[in-house]
Amino acid sequence: MSAAGQPTSKVAFQGEHGAFSEDAARKLLGSQAITVPFRKFDDMFDAVSTGQADAAIVPIENSLAGSVHQNYDLMMEHELTIVGETYLRIVHNLIASPGVPLSGIRRVYSHPVALAQCGKFLRANKQIEAEAAYDTAGSVRMIMASGSPTDAAIAGHSAAIFYGAEVLAEGIEDNPENFTRFLLLTRSGGSSQLAATAQTERRKTSIVFRVANTPGALYKALAAFALRDVDLCKIESRPIEGRPWEYSFYLDFEGDQRDVRVDRAIAHLAEMAESIRVLGSYPSASY
Repeated sequence: MSAAGQPTSKVAFQGEHGAFSEDAARKLLGSQAITVPFRKFDDMFDAVSTGQADAAIVPIENSLAGSVHQNYDLMMEHELTIVGETYLRIVHNLIASPGVPLSGIRRVYSHPVALAQCGKFLRANKQIEAEAAYDTAGSVRMIMASGSPTDAAIAGHSAAIFYGAEVLAEGIEDNPENFTRFLLLTRSGGSSQLAATAQTERRKTSIVFRVANTPGALYKALAAFALRDVDLCKIESRPIEGRPWEYSFYLDFEGDQRDVRVDRAIAHLAEMAESIRVLGSYPSASY
């Protein structure tokens, strides 16, 4: 039985087994979480929307690389609800087949973001050529399948364990303050038992809204929260399709939508906004 009490629940993630997203799912839901890999973010969202999976663990921003814009857009396209979040420390490792020495590596595969975050290591080992791949853990699976003694991958420790590979160099990322924030999404009205297991009284709410493209519109919208001392955590703008230079705004803030202050702030915003949607209220995680 999983830590969330849902022994048959399936959690979708993007990538291959051993990916950081799978680590995030287990951190949030426990080691017994049933995880289902999907190659693309679109497929992962579709799986939850159609009932193939009960939830999805979704990377939404990285402390160094910034927001995952595609997933913001996919949240707008699907009627899913945020029920939890977690932060995962991203540790990149050079991984190869057992017995392969670091001196013999000539090519390394990984996701482009992972390669970019290991620039210092790659510059210090000029004999290694970097090749982009769609997934960190998938790169480990690929090099293990090929058996090449000159190929390596950059991925997390879980990928090395899952595919029986060996870590040649640990913690090769440029900056150790490398964290990714993940959201746990379910179908609207789905089971609340998939929420985070962390014991915390702090809550967070996420919304998306649109306001008229007029002077001061965004300022007035945010004032609905400032007037009630609601602490804003993040704002993200995304283009509105078919309306050049107009934007939807994603907002994260402290508090639950059932709190009086939060409820009144949202109601005030709704009076000014063209549209507003509450994406979810959920336990607020710390990193």
